[in-house]
Amino acid sequence: MENRQRKATRTLWLTGESAERKRQELKDAFNQTWQLYESLFEVINNDAAFFSKPEPLRHPLIFYYGHTAVFYINKLKLGKYVDQRINEHFESMFAIGVDEMSWDDLNDNHYDWPSVAEVKHYRDQVAALVNAFIETMPLELPITAADPAWVILMGIEHERIHLETSSVIIRQLPLCDVSPHPNWQPCRDSCIPADNQLLSVSGETIILGKPESDPTYGWDNEYGEQCFQVGNFKAAKYLVSNQEYLAFVKADGYRQPRYWNEEGKAWLAYTQASMPRFWRLQDGAWLQRNLSEEIPLPLNWPVEVNQLEAKAFCNWKAEQKQANIRLLTEAEWYVLRQSIEEDSPAWHEPPGNIELAYYASSCPVDRFEHGGFCDIVGNVWQWTETCIDGFQGFAVHPLYDDFSTPTFDGKHNLIKGGSWISTGNESIKSSRYAFRRHFYQHAGFRYVESNQNPDSMTSLNIYETDELISQYLEFHYGDEYFSVPNFCINGVKQCLHEIQLNHQGKALDIGCSVGRASFELARHFAQVDAIDFSARFIQQAYSLTEQGEKRYTIRTEGDLVEFKSITLDELGYSSVADRINFVQGDACNLKPQFSGYDLVYASNLIDRLNDPKQFLSTIHQRINHGGYLVVTSPYTWLEEYTDKAKWLGGIKVNGENFTTLDGLTETLIPHFELVAVKEIPFVIRETKRKFQHSLSEMTIWRKR
Repeated sequence: MENRQRKATRTLWLTGESAERKRQELKDAFNQTWQLYESLFEVINNDAAFFSKPEPLRHPLIFYYGHTAVFYINKLKLGKYVDQRINEHFESMFAIGVDEMSWDDLNDNHYDWPSVAEVKHYRDQVAALVNAFIETMPLELPITAADPAWVILMGIEHERIHLETSSVIIRQLPLCDVSPHPNWQPCRDSCIPADNQLLSVSGETIILGKPESDPTYGWDNEYGEQCFQVGNFKAAKYLVSNQEYLAFVKADGYRQPRYWNEEGKAWLAYTQASMPRFWRLQDGAWLQRNLSEEIPLPLNWPVEVNQLEAKAFCNWKAEQKQANIRLLTEAEWYVLRQSIEEDSPAWHEPPGNIELAYYASSCPVDRFEHGGFCDIVGNVWQWTETCIDGFQGFAVHPLYDDFSTPTFDGKHNLIKGGSWISTGNESIKSSRYAFRRHFYQHAGFRYVESNQNPDSMTSLNIYETDELISQYLEFHYGDEYFSVPNFCINGVKQCLHEIQLNHQGKALDIGCSVGRASFELARHFAQVDAIDFSARFIQQAYSLTEQGEKRYTIRTEGDLVEFKSITLDELGYSSVADRINFVQGDACNLKPQFSGYDLVYASNLIDRLNDPKQFLSTIHQRINHGGYLVVTSPYTWLEEYTDKAKWLGGIKVNGENFTTLDGLTETLIPHFELVAVKEIPFVIRETKRKFQHSLSEMTIWRKR
């Protein structure tokens, strides 16, 4: 790679001594990355190849040629940094596509793509606009995520991602559509590799996540903090080589179902694969396709496979060795990564085949060694066991709110370490990229031997998208609207203000929903049983307790959503969470062990029971002498929940109005005395501009 292009391979520092010098650095980084991207497409030797689909689960290459330019205009327009579009049609067509398709959700839409020349002309227009914007935009140091310069960095790093993903697609074009290029020269070294070996690694507690103060650009999923306990393990000295993987192929591993998980079997049925994507067997000779040529299979280069193939190999290896062989986790990769002290962009020389510093291809697996292991960074990405998720404290960037969140679904696994073409943010230690397990990148793998369950080194916390559950999570844990206090907090506060307890041992939150009042009660009681009929509601509260964080989306308008995250630490409940026992149960049929309470808190419950009188007439048996029952309800009686014959009130009795308070009094007075009646307002958000504003009546009863 020529020196002029190597300048485009490092991410920029956000800090510096001179804003004007940083402005020039931004301009250089933009133009060098732009030119490097266009240089990659020069490997394609005819326009027709831009419109073919060598990878059926991705768009044709013309999309990616236009996509990185459109990205700048759309983000600058979204951020209100520019007023006018250049080509509204292009900026829609090239904006987003179903670029994470699976064989079972394949998009066969046909687009009337513009010509290569038209897209090149558009790219020239965008380059001129972005250069002018960089020259005139306000710029202060350090650059922060709220600055216009961050949008430029976002565009640069986005194009670097597609430099890599586009090269994977070009690799799949027919050889007649590509030509060798002086800027994209591969490694020429190949021989028989040394046998792989497992080396011992000491486990440790490791903290992952990038602080907001980090002086390099980061994508949203990199920020936050998560602590993992990594046990002792053994890791392969080398990435799995073509030769090592060839033994699996020759053992008929692709036709042995016991090595493949269910997803892998489905992928095999769809593809009928019998070897890695970039291999070919011709007249008994194994060949490998690189960027622009096919060569004899280089046995000491790393194999390139998807995650499903890597997992199948590990299962085969485990059977051979009678040991617990699997892929490494993200946390285990970080333990290995500690042997490389510096990080890009501070490297004097890249410590691996990365940043296009050496070759436009992989190279032998023993070329770069650190701490006894080779290729900790570079050569090919390393598939992991870890599904991507945000760390605690994760928050989306408002100008790119769907960069990470669509991948927080348990179907996208992290790749670590970078490849030969990984540049910019991709090559730094904190970078986190993930793909569906059947996708191909320039990715291989390293296996480990460990008795530790990989799930113990991950924290999968998928966004809750069920609209009803999300609405309740926002009601309990979200923002306050129209100056109305949080209903759960205010309700507990108001009832505790009215009661006098000699003992605060146990409380029951019956109809606890997603649990906010339970946490508030746990501040005052040694034990809280929290029960709801809905197992789905209980699961939300339980997972918040177990994982320390809960994420959900709430509708803003139409199909648009806002991403929300809550944590026990932020809410101030970390020290009391272990006092709560969340259980699914029926208020009208509670188990015997739920008794001996100093307080029973029944919030917005009675008008949703099928037999409220049965609940109220027996609840005294579960309350200590001198204990309290608190009932809150807006009294919205509906026959879909309660047969009208069982309504407590809101009806005519002997021609006279009979309120729910009348019914409560009639039912409870044999065992309770009424202490107080209050109005507790609450607001439930439906969308950004639609809310329900209600009043719940709180009645407080003391057991005689």
